[in-house]
Amino acid sequence: MPCLAAVFLALALLATPLAGRAQQTAKKVKIGYLGTASPSPSATSPLGAFRLALQQLGYVEGQSMAIEAKFAEGRLERLPELAAELVRLAPDVVFAPPTPAAIAVRRATTTIPIVFVTAEDPVAAGLAASLARPGGNATGLSYLGAELNPKRVELLREVIPHATRFAVLGNPHHPLFSPMLANTDAAGRELGLQIQVAESSTPSELEPAFQGLVARGVEGLVVLPDFMLFLERRRVAQLAGQHRLPAIFELREFTESGGLMSYGAYFPELFRRAASYVDRILKGAKPADLPIEQPTKFELVINLKTAKALGLTIPPSVLARADEVIE
Repeated sequence: MPCLAAVFLALALLATPLAGRAQQTAKKVKIGYLGTASPSPSATSPLGAFRLALQQLGYVEGQSMAIEAKFAEGRLERLPELAAELVRLAPDVVFAPPTPAAIAVRRATTTIPIVFVTAEDPVAAGLAASLARPGGNATGLSYLGAELNPKRVELLREVIPHATRFAVLGNPHHPLFSPMLANTDAAGRELGLQIQVAESSTPSELEPAFQGLVARGVEGLVVLPDFMLFLERRRVAQLAGQHRLPAIFELREFTESGGLMSYGAYFPELFRRAASYVDRILKGAKPADLPIEQPTKFELVINLKTAKALGLTIPPSVLARADEVIE
């Protein structure tokens, strides 16, 4: 009998990992991703940072999860088609970080949960009924792209304290163009600045816009959040340098492309939080009940090479607040 008991014990031990593996297979989840840009291997890209955050939460790609990713590669007109393709794959949840992608997926499905990271007001964009109770199948984070423009005006004024005339460059087709102009103009007037406006809705309008700013004697430039301008960030930074205009932007990618400064939400943290939303939804939470969060961490990036090329000395008080300095 002891021998027989030993046999049963051995069989039980052998069966345990098999049962564990079967349980893992049963729990494998499918996560959709819809991006507006091109695929990037960078760990700091939206998908790269999101993947890393999921791994830190215990998800293993190829084992406990699979990611189905679609990329518009800068062509926003492709988003409805890609969103429909993604929905047909029946993912458990979709991560659609920028507003256009989130709207496209929201129009393609009212049942599959959606997590977004959006610059605009998600309520005004039609993604949620309210920040506290989204009420539908979408929730996530808003990164205050537009609301931070007054802070960008203040930072640029600290760098060029004797300036009297700033300008804003933006896309008039952006849904928040008018309110962004209003809050930037109000911030400028509080500092005794005249605020000029330059519009550019296509890449071909960038050069004339910068020429017009120079002709009007503009001394500093605030570039408003916009997807087209982001895609053209290298050219925008190049034109600002060519026309000797100190400029501040929303995203660090502009500063890495040669722009002077950027100030905005710290995106790795936003994508980490987005992954936690996905995790909670996969564990049974409903998007309708998950409040939309706003960022609590921001980053200031300064390009000293550009400052030197422009003949500027960044004040120590501003440098001390920088999260990263490019030299």
